[in-house]
Amino acid sequence: MCGRTSCHLPRDALTRACAYRDRRGQHRLPEWRDPDKYRPSYNKSPQSDGPVLLSRLHFEKGADSSERVIAPMRWGLVPSWFKEDDPSKLQFNTSNCRSDTMMEKLSFKVPLGKGRRCVVLADGFYEWQRSQYTSHRQPYFIYFPQIKTEEVSGSIDAADSPEDREKVWDNWRLLTMAGIFDCWKPPQGGDCLYSYTIITVDSCKGLNDIHHRMPAILDGEEAVSKWLDFGEVSTQEALKLIHPTDNIAFHPVSPVVNNSRNNTPECVAAVDLQAKKELKASGSSQMLQWLATKSPKKENPKTPQKAVPDVPQWSSQFLQKSPLPTKRGAAGLMERWLKQEKEEEPAAKRPHSQ
Repeated sequence: MCGRTSCHLPRDALTRACAYRDRRGQHRLPEWRDPDKYRPSYNKSPQSDGPVLLSRLHFEKGADSSERVIAPMRWGLVPSWFKEDDPSKLQFNTSNCRSDTMMEKLSFKVPLGKGRRCVVLADGFYEWQRSQYTSHRQPYFIYFPQIKTEEVSGSIDAADSPEDREKVWDNWRLLTMAGIFDCWKPPQGGDCLYSYTIITVDSCKGLNDIHHRMPAILDGEEAVSKWLDFGEVSTQEALKLIHPTDNIAFHPVSPVVNNSRNNTPECVAAVDLQAKKELKASGSSQMLQWLATKSPKKENPKTPQKAVPDVPQWSSQFLQKSPLPTKRGAAGLMERWLKQEKEEEPAAKRPHSQ
């Protein structure tokens, strides 16, 4: 599945990253529709607007279907046939659609049949790996492998100009995920709401240990072009592009990404899991050592100490063992307590036997 992405490039840098060749082989940049709706973010979640590529022919009758447009759309497809007046009343989740069942569900089959194919743009997406032994889930950031072709002189940080920061991202390869979009018109009238879903497939071998599903990634310009050009490429041909890809890279990131309100570079920054484990182990060892040396222990000289077996007993090593035999139930506890009180009673207070 795919439930969180990052797309934080400024609008101009994102446009340059989507440069392409049209049917005549000319270099072009896609034009924007509703550019003011685009909001860069390190942590995009469903219901928010995300940038997608699609054919100009969807908006302009008679346009060249190989020409591209970028449009911000709502993540979570709202079917054109939805009759309620509020898209949030949709009773099922449409942020993703499974490739193996999408032709069986009207929400996806109908727009796909109309050629409403799009490419969802992102720096990468997040996935959470579940632990076998705890409830902890480790987030990972997943993206295309990057090749640096140019270096901007000097270091780039927050103090540099917006132009310099944009140059750093000129060579970032965007993750291009196959999607389906639709146009929903409110029953009472109003503007059309464009929304999309991300197609998912079985994970590749490299990602299987993190999650069993992944987005259908379009790897390369040819795949992107065929998926978008619904005027020349049939649905049947386009669906051949939907399969797992091994050409991905990933790294663990901070749990700060777990909260979708957090929108900082820390969301995508790599963390060292080995260092975290060593730090945690060091802290645990110090605590065990402190408990072993600082915890008060009551000694009973009359009770012989049994040899401690040479096996780990974890916290039980630091629990005081009772010299009394163990009995179950409240009655047993009361009986032992009374017996102990009688044994410890001063001799002067004990009744004389007749």
